[in-house]
Amino acid sequence: MAKMVFIDGGAGTTGLEIRDRLAGRDEFDVVSLDGDRRKDRAARAEALNTCDFAILCLPDDAARESVALIEPGSRVRVIDASTAHRVAPGWVFGFPEIVGRGTLAQAARVSNPGCYSTGFIALMAPLVRTALLPADWPYTCHAVSGYSGGGKSLIARFEQDPDIAWRGYALNLGHKHVPEMQACCGLSRSPLFSPAVVHAHRGMVTEVPLPLAAMPVTASADTLRDELARCYAGTRIVRMGTPPHDGELLVRRSAGPSDALELYVFASAGGSQARLVAAYDNLGKGASGAAVQNLNLMAGLDETAGLRL
Repeated sequence: MAKMVFIDGGAGTTGLEIRDRLAGRDEFDVVSLDGDRRKDRAARAEALNTCDFAILCLPDDAARESVALIEPGSRVRVIDASTAHRVAPGWVFGFPEIVGRGTLAQAARVSNPGCYSTGFIALMAPLVRTALLPADWPYTCHAVSGYSGGGKSLIARFEQDPDIAWRGYALNLGHKHVPEMQACCGLSRSPLFSPAVVHAHRGMVTEVPLPLAAMPVTASADTLRDELARCYAGTRIVRMGTPPHDGELLVRRSAGPSDALELYVFASAGGSQARLVAAYDNLGKGASGAAVQNLNLMAGLDETAGLRL
């Protein structure tokens, strides 16, 4: 029997891409509310308490309200794509390659990772966990994203003003992804995070520069690369990318949807410096693809079902 999936906030970019990944699959019966019913508290409460899975594609406050509408004893299991519960007690962080697929499969409350933090955590968590990188180093993270991750207002701004090429933001150093980046990597210091948006609908590159010669660590770039390859050897979703022969990575405006995440380790000729880089689709493994991967695991299915790899 098909499991009922309610997408609360299904009219937004993340919700629409989740629905697209679930289209034509007979394991799930996807429901959403149309028109004024999307903001009707009673209608949302009914849908939340009668479904098997609820995926929240909402602003933080609205996501908290949805969770509060769930009655005690309800069978619904929740995947929250907002920031509201990413470091909250009782919620499982929805990165199965890091927290464990078995943990995700049994979870009742799952918080989807942020798009930027997905790349940072994929690169850093395995290396800090194995002590190949120190937990107390003041790391820096640079990242660029397609504008689709900013919601309807930012999408409209970029599409109506083709003169915008690059948008740097969070210049007050208070980006909402930083707490999960620190917590999930076991860091004693908050990373200095520098995000930006470029004039492409989708696509993302996240980078962590490492001054290896100045760090209290003996691991070489090759050792870091080998550990990442070992950590993700059992998944088709996170994988080591093929180093480009021309020494460049591109975010293309024409890129289509992808749910893969590719990791790279670049090093200077003498090995004194390295750059850890993650390249992926901010709407794929960075949002909707991750939600569907988590849904698959929670439903006891192949984690890659419906994904574009």
